[in-house]
Amino acid sequence: MKIAKIEFFKARIKLKKPFITSLGRREFTTSIFVKITTQKGLTGWGECCPFPPILGETPETCFIVGKLLAERLIGDDPCDIEKICSKMDKVIFSNTAIKSAIELACQDLRAKEAGVPVYKQLGGSIDKTIKTDFTISLDTVGAMVEDAVSQVARGFTTLKIKVGDGWKTDIKRLLAIREAVGSRIDMRIDANQGWERDDAIEVLNKVAGLNIQYCEEPINKRRYFELKKVINNSPVKIMADECLLDHIDAQKLIRGGYCDYFNIKLGKSGGIYKAQKILKLAEKYGILTQVGGFVESRLVFTANCHLAYTSPQVKFFDFDSPLFHEFDPIIGGMKYHDNWEITIPDSPGFGMEVDPDFLKECESLRIE
Repeated sequence: MKIAKIEFFKARIKLKKPFITSLGRREFTTSIFVKITTQKGLTGWGECCPFPPILGETPETCFIVGKLLAERLIGDDPCDIEKICSKMDKVIFSNTAIKSAIELACQDLRAKEAGVPVYKQLGGSIDKTIKTDFTISLDTVGAMVEDAVSQVARGFTTLKIKVGDGWKTDIKRLLAIREAVGSRIDMRIDANQGWERDDAIEVLNKVAGLNIQYCEEPINKRRYFELKKVINNSPVKIMADECLLDHIDAQKLIRGGYCDYFNIKLGKSGGIYKAQKILKLAEKYGILTQVGGFVESRLVFTANCHLAYTSPQVKFFDFDSPLFHEFDPIIGGMKYHDNWEITIPDSPGFGMEVDPDFLKECESLRIE
């Protein structure tokens, strides 16, 4: 099987309400959908949602770099995932978001060619229940409490609380939310690098009695080495996110003892193949992991489900991003159920496609 055509589509999707973190405010998301067609007419789908503050990529750079990569991949076998990834890395350093979108499309094609779902192609099995949390965006204390109570009323049993824009106010936020939702709701927090080291230690000790599952990326990712002091002085587990891109970062974090948990995102790792390298290390060293994303559509989160089914180390699921979108352009794929559990279709590949009518309205680029 050979790649005959690679198409890129730039899709701007409005969010139901602004999504705010310590890294900024977003009122819409821009996804790059990738469609790869083989000489047999088989198609595979991928997606990325470039987020400049973390990945250093934009929708515009994804089109430019995507063109460079696509020109080198025409005629190659999409089933040789390792070769595809190696070739892309030789073309250009980093740019993991657009590489992940292309890699996902190749994973989709390989499994379709084999006639099995992606997770089976990867040696996985549906051996766990995937149930998403819901993220409470940064806002005033009162607004965040109101949002938290509302989401619990919708049936969510786990809340992820965004913090990091002022540590003293963050303490008030967390205390107020826990009081409002009660002790039966699981809470995890994400500072998105928003605190200084000593402030992080202060906050995490002040909220020690709130039964916080873990805190994601409390300090600047470039000062990951200071996480050792945070861990040694915190009653709350620390999860590496922004400072964990690939398996090389994972090795560094493991050697230094800089985190308790990993947060894997396909847009950071460059796709499933490299994400599995992180999971292999997690399995070897007994590190529990979360799988999350960058406010992508159900396409990426369907791929996330398939990844999660390949490793016993994936215990936490941050799969709520598609719920933020005003419009869902995906046909097939993962489904949310009344209790916020998620299932995927038992179809070859990822079992989904992007609505062709929606794509007609998108800016596009074709390489063949």
